Amino acid sequence: MSARIAARNAKRRNRTITYTWILALAALTIALIYWELTALLYVLATLGVTALLIVVALSDIAHAEKSASQGSPGSPSTAATNATQGVGKTDWGTRKRS
Repeated sequence: MSARIAARNAKRRNRTITYTWILALAALTIALIYWELTALLYVLATLGVTALLIVVALSDIAHAEKSASQGSPGSPSTAATNATQGVGKTDWGTRKRS
């Protein structure tokens, strides 16, 4: 089995797991609404948002930005290049209107 086939199978497996989680959580949400257990739904939503905030708080964003801007000399990071060259930047406020 080639590496390309293995990578494609791994991607497909990850996608299947993701869609399974989405369907399961959607079914749970619909069931809780159907049986009018909105108080439980509210608690679960609050815990979910709290978990998301904890993940974001613990992520090392500053380190990730630093390592992205320290790309190899031959291939600078696109984020750093775009920021310094203004690629994709539009100055709508200073542009003359025709």
